Amino acid sequence: MTGATDSPPVPVVARVPVVNAANALTALRLMLVPVFAVSVVVSGMTHAGWQAIACVIFAVASVTDLVDGWIARRFALVTAVGKVADPIADKALTGAALLLLSWYDRLPWWVTAVILARELGITALRFWVIRRGVIAASRGGKIKTALQVLAITWYLWPMPAALTPVGPWIMGAAVAVTLVTGLDYIAQATRLRRAKG
Repeated sequence: MTGATDSPPVPVVARVPVVNAANALTALRLMLVPVFAVSVVVSGMTHAGWQAIACVIFAVASVTDLVDGWIARRFALVTAVGKVADPIADKALTGAALLLLSWYDRLPWWVTAVILARELGITALRFWVIRRGVIAASRGGKIKTALQVLAITWYLWPMPAALTPVGPWIMGAAVAVTLVTGLDYIAQATRLRRAKG
């Protein structure tokens, strides 16, 4: 007997390596942004072949957003680096696409301004409350992302004239859901700040 009280064993927390499959896909998405942008510029939004290439690059990069999140959750590969890099990669890809579409007069500038203001604002909001908790992506947020990707893809692809009018309707739905979910995230962040003091 030493008289000392035995302390409870300290739980061992497995450290997640920064270099993992989920973060690699996020890095790939970031690297594809300039490749995508160059493809759009080369196409001038008039060369059907290059437009198709730009559209495929955008689609592939967008798919990596779904896959890296699934891998991170499924295999417990969530890291602090991933939490920061993932939204940056998302906004860089979406932002580049919207800015280029507006630059080539395919999309009104006000649409680009509204979506980017919402996306950047919510990203800042997430970082604002990150010490108190995580604002998880809602079902509405996932629908918003799907509509944005679909609308951008529609604008990028060299659609036949008969299908061109469909694009604004998809983008209109994307803008509406973007605004509604933005208000919902603001409400969530406010409740989280108040609950955690």
